[in-house]
Amino acid sequence: MPKAAQLLRRRRAAEHPRLERRLAAILAADVAGYSRLMSADEEGTHLRLLAYRREIIAPKVRQHRGRIVKHTGDGALVEFCSVVDAVRCALDVQRIIRLRNSGMPKNHRIELRIGVNLGDVIVAPDDIYGHGVNVAARLEGLAPPGGICISADAWRHVRGAVAAEFVDLGEKRLKNIADPAHVFAIAPAA
Repeated sequence: MPKAAQLLRRRRAAEHPRLERRLAAILAADVAGYSRLMSADEEGTHLRLLAYRREIIAPKVRQHRGRIVKHTGDGALVEFCSVVDAVRCALDVQRIIRLRNSGMPKNHRIELRIGVNLGDVIVAPDDIYGHGVNVAARLEGLAPPGGICISADAWRHVRGAVAAEFVDLGEKRLKNIADPAHVFAIAPAA
């Protein structure tokens, strides 16, 4: 290879360092109706959300070998090495929140929407990025309050490994995602 081409190649490599990528199970969670809850009781809602994070979400993420990448205001972005662990975590979190909410007035209940995807991510020291993350976030938006939606890629890995009833929602258009995604909802436990 000519010397000029080698120099150009090294300069480009220095200008565009190779990004770290990995396959991950991504869980995106968000509080349903958060603005409404905050309008009705700002301090109470904030304190309940902090308690849910500390007492429910963080312990369940640790139990299922996940890592909270970041809190996103009223939500969270969580990474797992295993999609089975991610879905089991989502199920546990939703089950405990349902129990906690059962004795609470409806207008004070914090309910999460959760989306889980299996996809490639770009890794930064304090965040993850990329199509896999974007799909998880859009799946979360499809879930009803207290519900979980997962991608077909995630479903292929968890069917038979997770005790849950999956409802095939078919192909769905996701906001700002070029191709439709095949989506499964997890039916809430009775």
